[in-house]
Amino acid sequence: MSTATHSLAFRVMRLCRPSLHVDTPLRIDPADLLVGEDIFDDPAAASQLPPLLDSLVPNSKDSADLSYGNRFLLSHPFDSFGHSGLLVLPQAFGAIYLGETFCSYISINNSSSSEARDVIIKAEIQTERQRILLLDTSKTPVESIRASGRYDFIVEHDVKELGPHTLVCTALYSDGDGERKYLPQYFKFIVANPLSVRTKVRIVKENTYLEACIENHTKANLYMDQVEFEPAQHWTAKVLKAEEELTGNDTASRTVLKPPVLIRSGGGIHNYLYHLKVASQDPISGNVLGKLQITWRTNLGEPGRLQTQQILGNPVTPKEIELRILEIPSVINLDRPFSVHLNLANQTERALGPFEVWLSQSSPLGEKAVMINGLQKMDLPKLEAYATTDFHLNLIATKLGVQRITGITVLNKADKTAYDPLPDFEIFVDVD
Repeated sequence: MSTATHSLAFRVMRLCRPSLHVDTPLRIDPADLLVGEDIFDDPAAASQLPPLLDSLVPNSKDSADLSYGNRFLLSHPFDSFGHSGLLVLPQAFGAIYLGETFCSYISINNSSSSEARDVIIKAEIQTERQRILLLDTSKTPVESIRASGRYDFIVEHDVKELGPHTLVCTALYSDGDGERKYLPQYFKFIVANPLSVRTKVRIVKENTYLEACIENHTKANLYMDQVEFEPAQHWTAKVLKAEEELTGNDTASRTVLKPPVLIRSGGGIHNYLYHLKVASQDPISGNVLGKLQITWRTNLGEPGRLQTQQILGNPVTPKEIELRILEIPSVINLDRPFSVHLNLANQTERALGPFEVWLSQSSPLGEKAVMINGLQKMDLPKLEAYATTDFHLNLIATKLGVQRITGITVLNKADKTAYDPLPDFEIFVDVD
């Protein structure tokens, strides 16, 4: 049935923050019309300029001037910006972005001379994947909409999909002749991506760092209220900032009044850096690190919220055996034995060992400056599941200054497995 035969019609207006009304002005300075640019070269002539302008140019604040002859005059420098102080309601759906809340004011108008009765109204959002019902008055129909009257309502929808969307408004009603009619109307809009998130995962020794770069694709500035990383199970995260050198009072005030981060329109970017650590000794399955929670506001406070997909890192291969340093002497003298306190941990569910510990004699820098004092190999007992043992390795330094200790290695004597050596560490060798 054609639309022209219907008594009712839908009118839709998007409810969002208004925009500032900008009227690009063509304003002139009265001095440019009356005098030349060289008037300020003569101090005496320049001093006579204000009285001359007052006598020739009408006062812009004179309410008796009904001719508006001064409406093009630049009476204040702020007039050149073109901001009239007025706000403009949206004239169309405009740009709608992922993560925003689509809010619409819908009015169904009766343009006929007779009332419409028993009106059943439905409003829904259709995407490429699903249909979302926003309003349904089937159980409580609108009794009547009088002639030239209207029925208004507001619908909201959290935008979670990209691409084309359709707001479908339908009405089933009885017209003045008692005929039952069905009115569908469609309002289409496109949902775009407001920002892009690029991530990099870097592993430095045993530390994992996540870098997130957020780029603004909208035509408005975005103020980031929150960019938080939610770590996966077994992980903890800490954001690294350059402002951590603040005093205690400044830190407390910034915690209460946290300023948003500005990302400018049309491609502005901001980088975030997170330090990730393994929170428990339990074995980690998979390579999921976590996800980002991002909330922002536009210039006039329009909110938005996005959640990224799970961010993946390099697969974490749990170590069977971990060797770590517990204590190094604070004073180490040349040609004097010293002891390094070490710990060996079994991180598996089965018993391992016995073990053998030694210091590799090969060095990429030539002759080694630190060697084992005594037996070149140390035997350690078998370790049960998740058990640990402490031991001391006796060393001796043969060169002065800063020396690097490399190549402390553990061998499983049962299956002849050589594990990764202890990371290199430095000591300072002094004289007696």
